[in-house]
Amino acid sequence: MGGGAERRGGGWASQPISLCSQKRSCGPRRMGLLIFSMNITLDGCVDHEEGIADDETHAFFTRLMDEAGAMLWGRVTYEMMESYWPAVARGDVEAPPVMREWAVKLQAKPKYVVSSTRKDFPWSNSHHIAGDLRTAVQKLKDATPAGVLLGSGKLATELDRQDLIDEYRFLVHPRISGHGPTLHQSGLPGTRRLELVSATPLRSGVVAMHYRRARAPA
Repeated sequence: MGGGAERRGGGWASQPISLCSQKRSCGPRRMGLLIFSMNITLDGCVDHEEGIADDETHAFFTRLMDEAGAMLWGRVTYEMMESYWPAVARGDVEAPPVMREWAVKLQAKPKYVVSSTRKDFPWSNSHHIAGDLRTAVQKLKDATPAGVLLGSGKLATELDRQDLIDEYRFLVHPRISGHGPTLHQSGLPGTRRLELVSATPLRSGVVAMHYRRARAPA
């Protein structure tokens, strides 16, 4: 979540479409999952200003954050979030109740930041991740039973290259932006095959998509 996105209501809504297989439970998550969550347009743009920001989309990300044990960002995302949400949490910036709720909860949530250029992260409950990325993120996953919510596109590309992402929770917006940045713009070594867990349409026409990594064939 971030500032600057369009607010839009109306449209249609429906119950989520769940496609959990009978052989694989849709119950509580396994321990140590890394969940990548992002706003994305129909043509793959992940520019945070291109999405629809309304009460439903803010509530969606608040629920994801509530379920997760920690947040994981790159430095650029951290600094974007740090420049806005602490002020909302303090009440220095006027914001709707649903955005204030997100900001207050974000203050208390453990936040981990990957950066090779910055070491000081003064925002409350912020922690620096340095050293070998794969080792550090795997340790974070192992130490976080409720799961880690990843919200940085470029960092997600690197972590996907290392097979560390377990689930994908995307808000797909009814927009064709015609520009970048796009998801995994710098490429992956191979195609990621996913299983659809659920698809939930929102009133604005946004669809909340939940995927997980597909199991290897038996």
